[in-house]
Amino acid sequence: MNNQQGNAGGASEQAIKVLIYSDDSTTREKVVLALGRRVAPDLPPIKTHEYATPLAVVNAVDKGGFDILILDGEATPAGGMGVCRQLKDEIYRCPPVLVLTGRPQDGWLATWSRAEAWTPHPIDPVALADSVAELVRARLAKRVAA
Repeated sequence: MNNQQGNAGGASEQAIKVLIYSDDSTTREKVVLALGRRVAPDLPPIKTHEYATPLAVVNAVDKGGFDILILDGEATPAGGMGVCRQLKDEIYRCPPVLVLTGRPQDGWLATWSRAEAWTPHPIDPVALADSVAELVRARLAKRVAA
């Protein structure tokens, strides 16, 4: 599954590639809507790519090119936290991961999975966009420093 969004900026502006994983199409749609075209005015536009299965996520991330991964911790058959941990173990320089947790109290599980950030269901568009912007800025700063 692939849903692309963005390109509101100039042609020279490289879009932020975001992978969204959930077996629930409604959850994926809510994430896309929450992110909008841009997560912050100082960042490039967003281009989203949706995946519904863990295998598709692992294959896509293995090919590279994503700036951030958003994984649904409540997904089945494999939750985003388990998928996150697998990606962090298997993918060299795995992009930053934000996990959607079932409850605010599940942040410790997201930490176990080695996610850089988490936000609980139901999705708060402002909190999600702010977290994604923070992760993208940190990633861009690392690229400049390298």
